Amino acid sequence: MLIHTEETPNNHALKFILGKPILDSNQTIDFTNKEAANMSPLALSLFDVEGVKRVFFGHNFIVVTKDEKISWYGLKSALSAIIMDFLLMKRPVLDKISKVNVIEMEVAPEDQAVVEQIKWILDTEIRPSVAKDGGDIIFYGYKDGCVYLRMQGSCQGCPSSAMTLKHGVEVILQRHLSEVITVEQVRI
Repeated sequence: MLIHTEETPNNHALKFILGKPILDSNQTIDFTNKEAANMSPLALSLFDVEGVKRVFFGHNFIVVTKDEKISWYGLKSALSAIIMDFLLMKRPVLDKISKVNVIEMEVAPEDQAVVEQIKWILDTEIRPSVAKDGGDIIFYGYKDGCVYLRMQGSCQGCPSSAMTLKHGVEVILQRHLSEVITVEQVRI
């Protein structure tokens, strides 16, 4: 089994392509720190490597974000070895198979149809494209024409994520839905 790596638009995040699924196709999990990774032995092991700041699981990839003071030299091979060990030894990636809590704003009943359309556009047109760069965009809320989204994976902290939201996501949503005025990033 080979694990391939790809650079992401975020210089401090590296995408490890696994060649096999570790999550359902539309599921992602973002571990923002070691304490948040208690449901994943793999994520906990990755956090044990000096310099690892964030771990993100996608369908068939993992994105690791490092401290900006640490070089990828040496770190990349250490992380690859840990991931390879888990996959070859068929060790559990997740201890608990559970639905990760999805935090969203309360949606007004009159906005429900627009929110369903926004989510459908995100899932079919936007998220697959963002996943190619090792990230994800999660719907957080909609109110008064503003769509609130959370960036995950390599998108979290990436200098180009603001442009992605304003010149990519916002334009696509506005093209499909006249109700969308703006898109804003939520940091949780």
